[in-house]
Formats: sequence, C-alpha cells, structure tokens
Amino acid sequence: MEPTPRPAVSIVIPTHSEQRWASLVRTVAAVKSQQYTPAEIVVVVDHNSALYRRARRDLSGVTVLENLYNQGVSGNRNTGAFHTSTSLIAFVDDDVIMDTDWLGHLIAPFADPKVIGAGGGIAPAWEGAEPRWMPEEFLWAVGGSYAGLPTSTSRVRNVWSAGMVVRRDAFLAVGGFRTGFGKLGSQNRPEDTELCLRMSALGGGHWMYVPEAMIRHEVPVERSTFGWFVRRCYAEGRGKVAMAGLLDGSESLGSERAYLRSLPKAVVRNLAAAGRGRGLHHALKAGGVLAGVAAAGWGGVVETVAARRAESRFETVGATR
Repeated sequence: MEPTPRPAVSIVIPTHSEQRWASLVRTVAAVKSQQYTPAEIVVVVDHNSALYRRARRDLSGVTVLENLYNQGVSGNRNTGAFHTSTSLIAFVDDDVIMDTDWLGHLIAPFADPKVIGAGGGIAPAWEGAEPRWMPEEFLWAVGGSYAGLPTSTSRVRNVWSAGMVVRRDAFLAVGGFRTGFGKLGSQNRPEDTELCLRMSALGGGHWMYVPEAMIRHEVPVERSTFGWFVRRCYAEGRGKVAMAGLLDGSESLGSERAYLRSLPKAVVRNLAAAGRGRGLHHALKAGGVLAGVAAAGWGGVVETVAARRAESRFETVGATR
C-alpha cells in the first residue's frame, strides 16, 4: 500500500517593526529547523521600507514580500497567504519559537478532510518575572493558552493566529482574514477568531486544538504591568462586541459566555488558597480575575454604545437624502 502523501505547507510570518528584528530572526530559524519541512517560508513586511530592504538582504532562504493592503496584520497575512500555492498554509507571529516537531504535530489533524484548521498551545515566554497577580485564566491577554483549554487534541470553535494552520481552499473561499479588522496601534480586534467562525460557517468544517504543538510567545516587560493587562482586557471586550456585529450577533459569543461562567470558580479557588495560607499571590490572582472581567465588560459597553451611535448617524444621514 502506498503511504499517504504528506500535504505541502507554506509558513507565513508577518512583521512590522525593526525593533523586533532579533525576534524575527529567531522565529525564522525555528521555522527552518522543523522536521516537517515547509515548502516555502514567506515573511511579509507591513509598510516599512527599511525593514523590507533589510529582510530582503539578510534573511536567506525565505521569500520576502511587502503588504499589498492597508496597514495591519490581517492584510499582512493575506499578502503572504495569497502568494502561496500549497494545500495548507501556516501562520506564526514574528516573536515566537517552537520545537522541531511543532509543525508535524499541527499538520496531523488534517488527515480528517473535515478539519479546516488547527492551532497549537502557546506558552508565554516572559522577558521579566511572571506577574504574581496574573490569573492562569487570563493568559490569553499576553498571547498564551489559558486555564480551561483542552489538555489533549480536541475540536474547538477557534484557534489563534500566533501559531495556526489552515486548509487553503477553505481560507480562500472566505477571502482570508478580514482586512481592516485586527491589531493596529491601540485597536485590538480578534481577527483570528473572526476568521475561524467564517470558515466554519461556510463549509461546515471544524477546527482542532493541538496542545502538544507548543510555541513560546515572547512577552516584553512592558506587557507585564497591571495597567497594560487592564487595557488589554478592555480592548478585548470592545473587539469581541465588534466581531459579533460583523457576524451573527450574540450567537458568535457562545464560547465567551461559557468562559465567563467559569471565572467565579477561579476567584473562589484563589481566595480559598489564600485563606489557607498558601500565599498572598492567590488573593492577587483573584483580584486580577475581577479586574479583567470588569475591564472587558466596560470595553463591551463602550463598543456597543459606539456602534449604536454610528448606526443612528447613518440612519439620520440616510433620512436626509
């Protein structure tokens, strides 16, 4: 019997700032070291001519492109993805590293033709000390896998673009990432979750989470502060409400509601641990959960009000024509 052919995969790495050059070089080296050899490695530079020239000059063995769309990570990824021709396309951020078996683990679920995408586990790589107040349930705020995710390969609603693989035909069928919706400056929109939902809705396929396909995602010192954490949770609240407005309203937020229902247990568990004398940091983590929920909730309220005002202005303008 002939062995099942291995699907070809290209890897797209978006980048935008020369300040992350050292991280980008490490990421490219980690991608090149994969036992499951990628057909092509594509680095896409987001409207930064100096960085583009440097990447073209100093990164050997990779294809270097410039973002063909408006500034932002969604257009950056699309530029790379649309350039490729392989049946599978992987995306990794420019500040991650992984073991040599990462890609092989992440490709495995595609033996099932109903799988349209897969994502792996993400471990925060703290530049400084891990904050004692950071709740494990909120590690998503620094780009990490959080407590409550499956511990073995499982079907999930969505994965994260820091380390994900998509089936090319399904990705192209929905037009890729939604340009203009993503991370840019202070705006933080969940472009990866939005993509996962559109891809699932179009063809009925599903996503797989592969925790052993682990990447380590750098967390700079400035992202380890409590103020940054609160701002990130606020931005996430706004982003998820904005996403719901683009899709099917509140129905797209089912996973978020289930997640919120799990958080009171985290507060109780940490307060109980603190009460048993197991360390003040447990009380701080309980406070972190409460602060994160409050910030995200306020962000959701602000986005809802802003959307209603925008809709009202649109209706007013339409009525005057």
